[in-house]
Amino acid sequence: MPSHDPTKASEEFFQDASAIHRRAMQSLFDRLDRLCEGAIAVDRHARVVWVNEKYATLLGLPSAEAPVGRDVEEIIPNSLMRQVVQTGQPILLDIMEFGSQPLVVTRMPLEDEAGRVIGAVGFVLYDRIHALKPMVAKFMQLQNELAEARRRLAAERRPRYSLADYIGNSPAVLEVKRLARRAAQQDATVLLTGETGTGKELLAQAIHGSSLRKDKPFVAVNVAAVPEALLEAEFFGTAPGAYTGADRKGRDGKLKVADGGTLFLDEIGDMPLDVQAKLLRALQEQEIEPLGANKVIRIDVRIIAATHVDLERLVEQGRFRPDLYYRLDVLRIELPPLRLIKPDLEALCETFLDQIAARTGTAVRSISPGGLVALSGHHWPGNMRELRNTMERAAALSDNQLLTEEDFRGILPKQADGAAPPASLPSYDEALALFERTTLSTALAAAGGKAAEAAKLLGMSRANFYKKLAKLGLSQY
Repeated sequence: MPSHDPTKASEEFFQDASAIHRRAMQSLFDRLDRLCEGAIAVDRHARVVWVNEKYATLLGLPSAEAPVGRDVEEIIPNSLMRQVVQTGQPILLDIMEFGSQPLVVTRMPLEDEAGRVIGAVGFVLYDRIHALKPMVAKFMQLQNELAEARRRLAAERRPRYSLADYIGNSPAVLEVKRLARRAAQQDATVLLTGETGTGKELLAQAIHGSSLRKDKPFVAVNVAAVPEALLEAEFFGTAPGAYTGADRKGRDGKLKVADGGTLFLDEIGDMPLDVQAKLLRALQEQEIEPLGANKVIRIDVRIIAATHVDLERLVEQGRFRPDLYYRLDVLRIELPPLRLIKPDLEALCETFLDQIAARTGTAVRSISPGGLVALSGHHWPGNMRELRNTMERAAALSDNQLLTEEDFRGILPKQADGAAPPASLPSYDEALALFERTTLSTALAAAGGKAAEAAKLLGMSRANFYKKLAKLGLSQY
């Protein structure tokens, strides 16, 4: 019975495997040489050492020996064989222009037993690009789809509103527009304050659209709408596979997406303290570090923040970092509630009704004097958003072209006795704030923006005048 020697069998296997590998390489090379439209080899200095007859004919050479010893660029001006030799990296599929003829080529480095690059070999797979039409067509389709997706994304990130969309001519609205124009001329951080529904995002977009960053992205994030566990990733992004469930390719955060443009942070008062610390550093250093990454990324982003809560009170309660508050409160603009700008109510209603008609394709409606009186008597806790909703409901429920008091009677909520001050009148504090804002703004305008002169006109000390400016969120011209 023959004995079985495992060691000998293993040696024979590896000898056979090595022989098969060498034969496979030679066979593959020979097959490529026969099938392709041309083949060439160069040494480590990118000098031609061999060209097959088909390639010599394609290149218009007198013979296959004619180019041997010459730099490859002398024979093929657009060749990248030298790059392959220098980098050791293959170029597996490329389209090379030779005169007016495009050639589909592949290029691979050649290595010795020690792994050193000693040259490169190239093959012309097709001498007519139409042979690759199906693949090229698919590639072009994917390119077009990618370009279209990028175009739609860019369009979504362009501002939809301008200052003309902030409707009204009351003193408070005109002051907001004035401050917004000044904010657009500068690149400082802006803090928008005011009740919910007063148009803070509209104003943020208008400021961005009038600034030098208008051609760059406008990215909006509602802090209150993002789960707390995802906020850090939402702002700073993630490295590939940063945590279980993360995108294996990584994901850019909103700060990176808004690079060069404006990041609008709505409801900034709802941001957790730990994320506040990272945001503060990003604003100060203009750099971010994605989750799971070991490198920082430089950014250039302008921040416009908005809140309907009193950030100063949150600072006192330890719920908002004072250093971040001071970093955000550079240019403050306070948006007035609708109940303080009742003279603009008619213009706002007309604008909303025009927009509804344009969207639905119906005739434009108008409001009767009685209907306007009914609207003026409401307190409007939801401000512009509530007014737009009221116009939508009235237009949907009524067949009347002229909306009357009757059309709004079932829509506007009835005020409970003692539930709030009379809806047609602002509270004392609101009325006082409006009076002070209007008086100080008028004095500043009369004094050409000089605070000392304005204070003198009003018979106030300069220190008290500055204090009231800061309290009301006003600034000098």
